[in-house]
Amino acid sequence: MNVELREVTPDDESFLFAVYASTREQELAGLGWDEKQKDAFIRMQYVIREKSFPRVADRIVVFEGNSVGRLTVDRTEEAIWIRDIALLTQYRNAGIGSGLIKDLMREAAECGQALMLHVLFVSPALKLYERLGFSITGSHAGYLEMTWLPTSSIASEK
Repeated sequence: MNVELREVTPDDESFLFAVYASTREQELAGLGWDEKQKDAFIRMQYVIREKSFPRVADRIVVFEGNSVGRLTVDRTEEAIWIRDIALLTQYRNAGIGSGLIKDLMREAAECGQALMLHVLFVSPALKLYERLGFSITGSHAGYLEMTWLPTSSIASEK
């Protein structure tokens, strides 16, 4: 699969908003709001999120030359944290996200660290994380903390 990562630049702001908005479409669909209300709400949520979100390693996911998503990873002494992984709707369920996560799993195994993330408890991605071997290790305010612990079999899957 031809997937690359490149650093986020200020020119990516509208793309990052589009990726974020695409992750909220299903959630907002049943509220009965018009497009203007949805847009205002999503913009407010996006601004708050961007101001409070660590950007240790913030990357644009590029597939076959097209920007298709975002991956933000925070590498601490204790663990590797997936802070954000999101793909535009039309690129989901194509193996791109799971490939990126598996790359991080290999990195975590090589470093002997846990791979961790937070996910909204109603997110469709929850099934993906469980399928990849993540376990729920906590919860707070509608989010689940999930952890994957390395095994020797993942490190040898290079």
